[in-house]
Amino acid sequence: MDADKQICGREPDGQFVELAVEVFAMLADATRVRLILALRDGEQSVNHLAEIVDKSPAAVSQHLAKLRLARIVSARQDGQRVFYRLENEHASKLVTDAILQAEHSLGGTPRHHHSQNEATA
Repeated sequence: MDADKQICGREPDGQFVELAVEVFAMLADATRVRLILALRDGEQSVNHLAEIVDKSPAAVSQHLAKLRLARIVSARQDGQRVFYRLENEHASKLVTDAILQAEHSLGGTPRHHHSQNEATA
């Protein structure tokens, strides 16, 4: 079991800590977070993503290129149109968890705890 922890880099001195920091740095941009949220439901074109995040297609393309280099998203070209999708579920989970953590900063009981309390009541 300890061998699994070392392989996965889950220890403070693990080999993937620096790479994890790079992932967090890549996600430290509101437009990129919005793009990941928009891609949770599947593949989207650059133009459609631009409408969703209210940015120009050129700006969205630049953000997507960075996410692609980080292997967070992948692209598929269909003629003149480029479609993007999440490479795996991990970035979506990170963003979701960050938003849930952000709800805690507002004080009081976060919304996501309300639904858990109602389900157990």
